[in-house]
Amino acid sequence: MWALGLATAASRTTNPALLALLAAVAGYVVAVCRVPDAPWSRSYAAFLRLGLVVIAIRLGFAVVLGSPIPGTHTVVSLPEVPLPDWARGVRLGGRVTAEGLWFAFREGMKLATLLACLGAANALANPARLLKSLPGALYEAGVAVVVAMTFAPHLVADVRRLRTARRLRGRADKGVRALLQVGLPVLEGALERSVALAAAMDARGYGRTAEVPPAVRRATVALTLGGLLGLCAGTYALLAAAGAAYGLPLLLAGLAAAVAGLRLGGRRSIRTRYRPDRWDATAWLITASGVAVAALTIWAAGASPADLDPPVVPLTAPSLPLWPAAAALLGLLPAHLKGARP
Repeated sequence: MWALGLATAASRTTNPALLALLAAVAGYVVAVCRVPDAPWSRSYAAFLRLGLVVIAIRLGFAVVLGSPIPGTHTVVSLPEVPLPDWARGVRLGGRVTAEGLWFAFREGMKLATLLACLGAANALANPARLLKSLPGALYEAGVAVVVAMTFAPHLVADVRRLRTARRLRGRADKGVRALLQVGLPVLEGALERSVALAAAMDARGYGRTAEVPPAVRRATVALTLGGLLGLCAGTYALLAAAGAAYGLPLLLAGLAAAVAGLRLGGRRSIRTRYRPDRWDATAWLITASGVAVAALTIWAAGASPADLDPPVVPLTAPSLPLWPAAAALLGLLPAHLKGARP
């Protein structure tokens, strides 16, 4: 929930200074709170590299395909390739402006910050504890999410192991050629591990459900789907100024229906919990810090949109708005709670 709050805040702004602050907050909390020996805690650097790749790709598209942002500061003029009439609206080459590159950089940085927040959740959350905390109705989906969350850490660990083995054998461990030679064993190991995990889960009874009356099943489906629709419609109405009056009641009604549907759906789960995790005061504070960052950023986006989404034309240096920056710093709370694990 803490990482989702930071990701929500990042999705509401294109200000590079504020995005950098959110990424720095996530990185600081990861550096302080992660468990060094845990395999899932080693994947954060991979998410940061992936974010840099996203920025580079976004800039590359802006250079090759152009940008919809008009600009007067020409950086370079590439030879433009003539295209047929059916490709009208697409441009290859041509004039590259600083405004277009700046716009592409901001969009790429927004995606990179989202990846950094998701990487923080991946590096801090214990997948096994996360699976234990899910409601019974979401258990099958939770298993899929946990398997997906453990895929990246194991992938990073395999890459490090194979690169170390290549170095010990006197072979190059950097470069495109080395990466291609490491890629196949890594993918093969990931596939074998996934098959072994599926077999182990099947042997231990995962996925087995209890019989429930048909009326309960129909009520569960109706409440869950109706609740999710209410949540989506209420959230959309709250984000739009015209529908703010009925947005909150619709959101609360959808939340109540979804919770009732999940409670009924939990009857299908026949598993028991061994030493269930308790949602203590520390967990509430961490959750509240993430929710506060998201809520205050959404409020700031409505109150002062120019600070969170500054114009690209004319070119100006990014400024750090005071109140959104202070809201982002609330995300540092987990780093100051002893033993906190968001």
